[in-house]
Parts: sequence; structure tokens; C-alpha cells
Amino acid sequence: MRKIPAKAGKPIRVALLAADRLSCFEFAIAAEFFRGGPGFFGVPWYDLTVCSAAPGPVSTGSGFSVLANGTLDDVRSADTLIVPPIAGALDPRLLDAIRAAHRRGARLASLCTGAFVLAHAGVLDGLRATTHWSEAEDLGREFPEVDVDPKVLYVDTGQVLTSAGAAASIDLCLHIVRSDYGSEVANSIARRLVVPPHRDGGQAQYVAVAVREESEGEALAATLEWALEHLDQELTVETLARRAAMSPRTFARRFTDGTGTSPHRWLCRQRVLLARRLLETTDLSVDLIAQRAGLGTAANLRIHFRAEVGVSPLSYRRTFRQELAA
Repeated sequence: MRKIPAKAGKPIRVALLAADRLSCFEFAIAAEFFRGGPGFFGVPWYDLTVCSAAPGPVSTGSGFSVLANGTLDDVRSADTLIVPPIAGALDPRLLDAIRAAHRRGARLASLCTGAFVLAHAGVLDGLRATTHWSEAEDLGREFPEVDVDPKVLYVDTGQVLTSAGAAASIDLCLHIVRSDYGSEVANSIARRLVVPPHRDGGQAQYVAVAVREESEGEALAATLEWALEHLDQELTVETLARRAAMSPRTFARRFTDGTGTSPHRWLCRQRVLLARRLLETTDLSVDLIAQRAGLGTAANLRIHFRAEVGVSPLSYRRTFRQELAA
């Protein structure tokens, strides 16, 4: 992801779009994440402005209004623009402001079906994007120039980001915070909101999935929690299955049903996340971080880290420290 770091101790300017019949759920998620001011969580944080074509009360789909105190000029000049789902008619001036922000290089992020707003503005053309699984087919049919992926929780193409349905807005907002301020800050917010810092898998796991027995869900959750505390050890499907009191075959099937990914893929992702946090918060060598994260050697860490993050561990640490210092 292309980072939008705070400059000279100044907060990152975030414009949260509001228009008639906006969705309260995703709107509130963004407002909760990006509210605050200088010094919030020990970093410059964000400067949030709720913006609309006509400042004042804006109707929601829940029967009440929210107050927009910003204008489309704030949209055009923002560092980051957040677009929640909007069911009402789209004002052409609003779409023009989105295009202007995009041309200027602002980061654009849609939540759930807010992807339709970005598609109407033309900024998703030629890009991979996602939205709520129930609306993905319509998005692809209405905007064939958009590469719609209905299976993932969010997509980050660099400047333009899109999230899947409803609660996936939390995943995308955490991803943005993690990219701007690091894993420790993102984890602090996740703890405050009582949500996982990172969910593996995709929204396909929520489509027509039968309800599992409660005991099975509890056993799987307890096993995942135990695994997170023992990432430095050798963890196999057989080891995890014994912890969950299941056969390896049953455990692997239940694991994929519950998380949307395989045990091996989940463990790799969690180990890279741990390595990322250690790179940000400690001066440990890459060799020692590889051991603590359960990846064995520095070479193995570099392979998995580059696959997940896109850069080498040392390059990530150097860039993160430089931007934090700035």
C-alpha cells in the first residue's frame, strides 16, 4: 500500500463523505477510527471532516440525520477520502470532487457498497476491487471495466482501496491505520474495539455457511488463541488438531470453514504479522525475529515477508522508522 504519512507532526487530513441516504453502520465505523486529533495514540493521528455537497444535515437510511461541516473543497484537498455506502442519487458535483481528489493523488477508500460511488466517478476503471458479496455481480455487470473480486475482505491497489460487506469496513480501516502508523497502533485500536487485528480468509466464508455446533466453534477459537501464543514453536495440523480434540482431516475442514483459509496459510500470515510488529518495536536482528516468529531462518523470513508485505524486512524497518521520525 502507498503510505500517506503524517508530515512535520501534522495529522493526516481525512474527508468522510456524506450524502443523502448514507449507511450509518459503515459511516460510524470510519468516524470512530479517524476521529481524534494531534497526540491521539501517541502519534499525530487524523484530522476528520464530514463533507457533503451542501454542508448541514444529511439524511441516513436509518431515519435520522448527521451533520456535515465540510464542503467538497475539503474532499478535493484531503489526504484520504472515505466513501461509505450511499443509496440516494449521486450529485454530479460530488463525483467531480472525487475525481479531483484522485487526480491530485489522494488516497480513496470505499466501504462496502461505497465501491459503486467510486465506480460511478470512474476511479475504479482497470482496477481490482471488491464490495459486499451480494452486490459484487451487479458491480461487475454495471461497470465491466472494473475487475471485481467478491471473495476478499478488502483490496488495496495503492491509491484506491475497497472493502467488502459491512464489518469488512473494520478490516480496511485497521489496514489503513497499520499502513500509516504501524502494527502496534493498529493493534491498540483493535483491542479497544474488541476485534481481531487481522482476519484471514475472505467474505466467501460468510455465504450460505451452515451454523456449526457451539462446542466446535469454541474449540477452534481456543486452539487459534493457543497457536498465537506459541508461534515460535513447530505447529502442524496434527498438533493443532490434538489441541482441538479433532482428527487432522476434520480440523482442517473446520478450520477452512471458520476462517476462509488453510491452517498453513493462516500460520504464515500470523508469523509475518508478529515479525512486522517486532521490526517496528524492537532492534532485534532479523535472525532472532525469524526465530521468535517461528519462521526459522532469516532467509525464510525474507521470503514470506516479501510475499505478504512487498518489501524485505530490513527495508520495511528502515522505511517505518524514517516515516515515524518525520
